[in-house]
Amino acid sequence: MINTIILQAAAAQGGSSASMFIMLGLIILIMWLFMIRPQRKQQKAMEEMRNSLKKGDKVVTAGGIYGTIAEVNDTTVLIKVDGEVKLRVDKTSIQKDMTDPSNAPVKKEEK
Repeated sequence: MINTIILQAAAAQGGSSASMFIMLGLIILIMWLFMIRPQRKQQKAMEEMRNSLKKGDKVVTAGGIYGTIAEVNDTTVLIKVDGEVKLRVDKTSIQKDMTDPSNAPVKKEEK
């Protein structure tokens, strides 16, 4: 469908199809630079974070559960939530590693 629209537009303009293809190429390049590339970079960073999880790390799940990792398996993680309460969750549900101080929530200063 897009090919027929491009061909019809090129025929109507009398042979300026080269500029049409250049514009189409520029649009695709801009979409890749501003949408696809950053998303892939973010996904890769998230995957590296999940693969580097170890016992004792403080994490937050996609459901908003804060806990400390008690055990790490290939696809699952056992999280100690409170006291003796432990939850087994999929590694892909881990959203943040709170062990790193740069990821920790900011506390408000009291005056």
